[in-house]
Amino acid sequence: MNDLATPTPVTRSSSVDIYSRIDQYNKVRQHSISVCTPLYTEDYVVQPSADVSPPKWHLAHTTWFLEEMILAKYSPDYQRFHPRYAFLFNSYYNSLGDRVLRPQRGNMSRPTVDEILAYRQHVDEHMLTLIPKASDEVLDLIEIALHHEQQHQELLLTDIKYILGHNPLFPPYKKNFKEVFSLEKDHYFRKIEDGMYTIGHAGDGFAFDNEGSQHQVYLNAFEIRQTLVTNYEYLQFIDAGGYQDPTYWHSDAWTWLQETGINSPMYWHFIDNAWNRYSLSGLQELPLDEPVTHISYYEAAAYADWCKMRLPTEFEWEAACDHFQWGQRWEHTASAYLPYPGYSKPEGALGEYNGKFMVNQMVLRGASIATPPGHARKTYRNFFQPPMQWQFTGIRLCKK
Repeated sequence: MNDLATPTPVTRSSSVDIYSRIDQYNKVRQHSISVCTPLYTEDYVVQPSADVSPPKWHLAHTTWFLEEMILAKYSPDYQRFHPRYAFLFNSYYNSLGDRVLRPQRGNMSRPTVDEILAYRQHVDEHMLTLIPKASDEVLDLIEIALHHEQQHQELLLTDIKYILGHNPLFPPYKKNFKEVFSLEKDHYFRKIEDGMYTIGHAGDGFAFDNEGSQHQVYLNAFEIRQTLVTNYEYLQFIDAGGYQDPTYWHSDAWTWLQETGINSPMYWHFIDNAWNRYSLSGLQELPLDEPVTHISYYEAAAYADWCKMRLPTEFEWEAACDHFQWGQRWEHTASAYLPYPGYSKPEGALGEYNGKFMVNQMVLRGASIATPPGHARKTYRNFFQPPMQWQFTGIRLCKK
């Protein structure tokens, strides 16, 4: 999952709409703080991997986006909170100037957490003054900014799990945190008939630019499983020597295994002759009936091959998703992340994100237990590099 894109334009003007927008703004901004509530101050600064950002960086970067993309351009009297924050909290928008390199984000002991919270408050005060008098153009940008922050809320929780889950003490984030909202038991396959299917977003409501344009795709008939692969099922692959047999793995994937020594999903630990799993509620015995998670594309594809099955394409997934439950795990697909027909990259910094990443990435569909409320939709196209394990990812199978 990455940053931002352009929304589908929505007509808005009434005072009631403005009040609802202020309420939505406050809810989204407060949710980021709520995600961090269980943390200790020291947790906000840690960066155990280049792919993980410190929690306080997420809080600052989402605020930087509001300051840089909106207030600095559309609020004439606005005074920046700090002249160097534009450098510190830019992520990778080359058109907006230099930035701290991603692997160095954890080296910034300053500004402090309290200073970041003061930065957020400063920007929020000015944003709440701007919203009632904002043009439709600016309201569109604010909508982008809020969805951008919701993306970072998911990344924030995922990064927090990585930070705590790679601490030898395995401290819980919340002792009662549930990483599933239901357990699925009927592992049957549903047949989807061949024909033309409509793919992509159109109409009212927000969507990122990579979800359009809506288009038709012809699909051959296929069978897709109604449930996700469980920990028990994936454990059978491990016990059968799946990680030691090169015949199930792509060439790059096999090289990745040899270089990393990975032999299980992330957060699995073999302790006292038994598999344990770190979750946000702490270290516990592996729950066999839960959907497997923290699986790379490489592992998902190898597992599917071992089962003599395959992963769905993103088009098959979207065509079938109304017939099964989704939203507990981001689901790997067999589709490379490429532009849809008619895709046009937005101008300027807002176009710098999705389009330039349409290479060397695979598409994931659905949502996860880390996805904030109101942020999931069936046309959403998440994407990551094939070896990435740290997101809440899972596996759905299709018959060959």
